[in-house]
Amino acid sequence: MTAPAIDLDRLLKLRLLVARFGEMDLAKWWNSKGQLGRLGAAALRRGFPRTYRFAQARSVFAVAAHRCAEVFDPPGCVTLWRLPEATEEEFDARWEYWLDNAADWAAFFEKLESIQGNDLTAILRAFEVVSDRDVDAYARLRRSAEGRAVPLPGLFSGIDDDVALLALGFARGEPSAPAVPYARRAEA
Repeated sequence: MTAPAIDLDRLLKLRLLVARFGEMDLAKWWNSKGQLGRLGAAALRRGFPRTYRFAQARSVFAVAAHRCAEVFDPPGCVTLWRLPEATEEEFDARWEYWLDNAADWAAFFEKLESIQGNDLTAILRAFEVVSDRDVDAYARLRRSAEGRAVPLPGLFSGIDDDVALLALGFARGEPSAPAVPYARRAEA
């Protein structure tokens, strides 16, 4: 029996929202300032007229993944930026589809550019990428003793609920001090 597939469009949205929220002009978690905002769009639009928004995304994903690995990089675990290899391969394969259909994402990216505030949970709810059940599960998450991580209960099962918690867990961080949500791998 194969594991249930993760909704890759939802995963992309979750990663985009957390990546944008973590930029220096908002939560100050990673060293990109407005790359997923209007400034980043203006800077890349000329060089990548059709796919600039996805170029913005790749850039901030790399910065966020690197910063999170610096803060907390547990062996045998998954994070929002480092899912199991098969999932990451599916995500990368889907990238071409998203590029071919970039216009379908324009409204989402426009809304993403203008997010404000300091409540990641409210932002994820406003974008309708987390459910009430996800938020209820998030309410039980706590930061680790050293404050650098947010352990998810149980093992990573590779379902959308786990991915939603990996995104929501970032809301346990503080300005300039990210807390990296993680889950143990079943095969670890």
